[in-house]
Amino acid sequence: MFKNNHVLISGGGDLATGVALRLHRAGIKVVITELPQPLAVRRTVSFAEAVYEGAWDVEGVRGRLVEADQLSAWEEADEIPVLVDPNADILFRIHFPVVVDARLTKLTPSPLPTQVPLHIGLGPGFSAGSNCHAVIETRRSHTLGRVIWDGTSQPDSGEPDGDPRRVLRAPADGVLMGVKRIGEHVEAGEVVAVISDQYPVTSPLAGVLRGLLHVGLHATKGMKIGDVDPRDDPAACLLVSDKALAIGGAVLEAVLTWLKAAPIPHG
Repeated sequence: MFKNNHVLISGGGDLATGVALRLHRAGIKVVITELPQPLAVRRTVSFAEAVYEGAWDVEGVRGRLVEADQLSAWEEADEIPVLVDPNADILFRIHFPVVVDARLTKLTPSPLPTQVPLHIGLGPGFSAGSNCHAVIETRRSHTLGRVIWDGTSQPDSGEPDGDPRRVLRAPADGVLMGVKRIGEHVEAGEVVAVISDQYPVTSPLAGVLRGLLHVGLHATKGMKIGDVDPRDDPAACLLVSDKALAIGGAVLEAVLTWLKAAPIPHG
């Protein structure tokens, strides 16, 4: 592929995991950086879960929590290393020709610690030619998965894709305690989780609980903490979404387009 065949992905949520899987399966070495307490909701298909569990498998690929000084072993293992490194300080120690910001904060990002040849941003907040080199459209539409080399993606609509009722939000500040598990069926009005033992979170519709914030985390009022899928297929809870794979394919396209335009000598 190219010398130093490494890509750093900031964030290990479900969309970032779709990117990681596409690149990994194409033979590109991937490292993921995450928060000390990741906030992924679709945890069954998020490599961020490795921070809590030590290792986490998604569609047959294993992500493993490692320390920065353990990355040399990564070259031989067919796994995706996950680092607790929210500021991507690893860039001071290791050269990554490509960095993908897949945190989906929808805010203008802080500058990277060091300059990189190709910086790709996912969704709102990024502007190609200004704070990154390429932007990937993340909003469901005919432009989903498009690579933008000049300009921005569609603005944040403030609404989730599909039926907005499917998103569960914290009714108050407090610690999340789970009642239902991801993959379980829920009925409309059924309690899915409780905040600080006093504020129940109920499902607004019948379906399968597709995502739930990690138990024991502190949630703030209005924060997304869960996701109910009315299609009611528990098997889908173990599959990366079509949206995540489309975005992952777009990142792979951006990397290959950049490589064709500015090839790095093989080492």
